Amino acid sequence: MWGRVKRAALAVACVMGAASAAQAGPTLDAVRARGQLVCGIHTGVAGFALPDSRGAWQGMDVDLCRGLAVAIFNDASKVRFVPLSSSTRFTALGSGEVDVLFRTSTQTMLRDTTLGLRHVAAYFYDGHGFLVRADMNVQRVRDMAGATICVLQGTTNEQVTADYFRSINVPFQPVVFERTDQAAAALQTGRCDAFGSDASQLAAVRSTMPNPAQWQVLPERFSKEPYAAYVRRGDEDWFELVRWYTYAIIEAEEQGVTRDNVEEMRRTSANPNTRRLLGVTPELGQSLKIDPLWAANVIRAIGNYGELYNRHFGENTPIGLPRGPNNLWTQGGLMYALPLR
Repeated sequence: MWGRVKRAALAVACVMGAASAAQAGPTLDAVRARGQLVCGIHTGVAGFALPDSRGAWQGMDVDLCRGLAVAIFNDASKVRFVPLSSSTRFTALGSGEVDVLFRTSTQTMLRDTTLGLRHVAAYFYDGHGFLVRADMNVQRVRDMAGATICVLQGTTNEQVTADYFRSINVPFQPVVFERTDQAAAALQTGRCDAFGSDASQLAAVRSTMPNPAQWQVLPERFSKEPYAAYVRRGDEDWFELVRWYTYAIIEAEEQGVTRDNVEEMRRTSANPNTRRLLGVTPELGQSLKIDPLWAANVIRAIGNYGELYNRHFGENTPIGLPRGPNNLWTQGGLMYALPLR
């Protein structure tokens, strides 16, 4: 009797599990019904999101949006980009204007606990710095007493700048802008003595100036700025998809899977981790309610994490930003994928 009860309970559990697996969360369902992912990005900063000469968006955040569209549709074109300012990005996500933010957004405790949003997995590690004219001969930020400093409204950089100067009891004058291009223009015309922002964005701004050699990013760093995608709270299926999608790109680099060899590795690899990642065994895709070949499709479309970084920030780009903390953990960096198993 007890055996029959247990078997019946197990059967019910299996049926319920299968029904649950067949239904995705509301965000993924809405994206599929729309036939398009709507992705919030930066209004314009080289390396992360910037239109090219044809008006097509390029950058790491842009590619991450395209890759997520591939994970869902196996089609990188099924994404619409919504450029958002620092002060409007979280409101736009919370209101449903976009499905996800890939927009140089730092993970912080208060953002995680007070906005009705969730940050996902870190895909870029940065720190607050300052961009100044090279002929100012400034070596330390504490030497800029009374300086006028450009900052962006609604960013952690606005607070970090104020906190630092307050902590050393040095006066400064903030000038607040809505967009990066506005702050960069003010810096070049002399309205500001320095621009305070994340070092990667300062390096990107410097690379787009008429004479980059006239400018320098000071070596000091004043904060931890781990960027992550943001999603709305209350949809665990969507959170898990964006989270494990981010980890899959990092894991691909760890396993040596690239755009060029992904098909060969899917056919020939005997490594169980690689076989799971590339959908030879289908359980990862099934758990996320998407195509078992999702990760292989993504890597074929945009590459692994190292390929992404090198394409947009590497030594052969105008930005030329060393990977530093964005190296894999096996190479002294912080990029570390949780186990995909």
